[in-house]
Amino acid sequence: MSAVPADFRVASPWRTALPAFLLLVAAILLLYRDTAAVMVGIWWRSETFAHCLLVLPIVLWLVWRQRDRLAALTPRPQPWMLLPILVTAAIWLLSDLVIVGVASQFALVTMLLLAVPLVLGFEVALAILFPLLFMFFAVPFGEFVVPTMMHLTADFTVSALQASGVPVYREGQQFIIPSGSWSVIDECSGVRYLMASFMVGTLFAYLNYRSYTRRAVFMLTSLLMPVLANWLRAYLIVMLAHFSGNRLATGVDHVLYGWVFFGVIIFMMFLIGARWAEPDDTPAGERTSVPVSRWADVPPVLVGRTVAMVLAGTLIAMLPRIALVGLERAEGAAAEATLQLPAQLANGWSAEGAQIVSWAPIFINPSAEAAQAYAGPAGTVGLHLAYYRNQSDDRKLVSSTNVLVPMRSDDWNLMVGGRKDVAVGPQTVSFNTAEILGKSQSSTERRPHLVVWRVYWIDGRFIAGDAAAKIQGGLARMKGRGDEGAAIVLYADGETVAASDAALEAFVQANHEQLNALLQQARDAR
Repeated sequence: MSAVPADFRVASPWRTALPAFLLLVAAILLLYRDTAAVMVGIWWRSETFAHCLLVLPIVLWLVWRQRDRLAALTPRPQPWMLLPILVTAAIWLLSDLVIVGVASQFALVTMLLLAVPLVLGFEVALAILFPLLFMFFAVPFGEFVVPTMMHLTADFTVSALQASGVPVYREGQQFIIPSGSWSVIDECSGVRYLMASFMVGTLFAYLNYRSYTRRAVFMLTSLLMPVLANWLRAYLIVMLAHFSGNRLATGVDHVLYGWVFFGVIIFMMFLIGARWAEPDDTPAGERTSVPVSRWADVPPVLVGRTVAMVLAGTLIAMLPRIALVGLERAEGAAAEATLQLPAQLANGWSAEGAQIVSWAPIFINPSAEAAQAYAGPAGTVGLHLAYYRNQSDDRKLVSSTNVLVPMRSDDWNLMVGGRKDVAVGPQTVSFNTAEILGKSQSSTERRPHLVVWRVYWIDGRFIAGDAAAKIQGGLARMKGRGDEGAAIVLYADGETVAASDAALEAFVQANHEQLNALLQQARDAR
């Protein structure tokens, strides 16, 4: 016997609506294939987001569970849903202009979800509301919290070690105990556990509970539990290595113990959650309050209206692509970017004989890059410029992959950060600041202690914050001024932090106009 409900096999509005919906989905995916390809690429190569590969099969299975419910509904196109699709398409365009990949991916998934009520109607959308919302787990989102999670893991581990009577000396994400030294790296952040736990926990809550309160509590638990478990895991691994003389939990078994511990915690969470399960023999959608309508009770959906929604939805989805082509034509073709730092700057700042500790920030795929040390009356300052043109997903000025110190650096340790305001003529320029400690070669040698100032240059303006830089870059593109931008990194290694700050401030006040002119010259040569 066929498992397909009889209502789907007879002539019905579904025979028009379902192919029309699939056609609109295919059109959206074709128009935004670049965004979709980036998502799939991240799923495939990133262990953190490998769970996203399961989202689509799970969604299809959840929808299939509702097949009897759906067969009893009549698709009713909702023309006014074209408005939120238009808004979402505009959000995608803005996200693409400022190269915020995760926002453009959320916009793409949202457009696909809005296609359901547009072509099939609200009754259908409400019947499969959870599977639709579950699609958002397909967006590889959350890597931005890795530094924060690393810091919190280090905080907990160090505090727990001290409470256990183990003396600890800490510098940033690295700490030393009597039995050895440890470093909290990206894999220790727990983000990988967090993402997988929250997705599986959300699915568990939907399938096992009918109460929205219980669902919300379990989802919150699945979000908090892996964070707490990861902190405890890090502490136990250090203690296990400490008491075993570093024979256990220091190599491959370090990772193995972590995954085993995480698996046990998640199993216990599901085991406890099952005690309050609300079993139901019918699919969850059967218990919703959505009214059921039979085809005999309502007029059939007109073929022309359904086709019109598909055409209108496709046209709206095309608008951002058309606008993007127009903006790119207005910007014109760009030549290869070049940067050349002069040997002499203002007020006696000179590259001749200037020496500073060998260090450089990490910028991924800049269009041009230049670095130079300058000696002046206030000390020696290192200058590093990274210029970006024709930005894309693998070439972005503002990106979490552009860092001062790699997460697994053996030579440098990123310390405190903050903000510094410098009066430059009638205006004030803000800089993001940080301190970086280097490793000394001997016990008698002074350790490098860099003070670093960072700022973006976009369309003739100096901007400190990442979000502000993204906004300014988007405004410049909408004005047809291109996607030009640069990162300016200044650093000094004075005898004290105050001496380094003084040298950096003197350098900025003397040379900000010349730096602006240098970058403007590079921009005008596009």
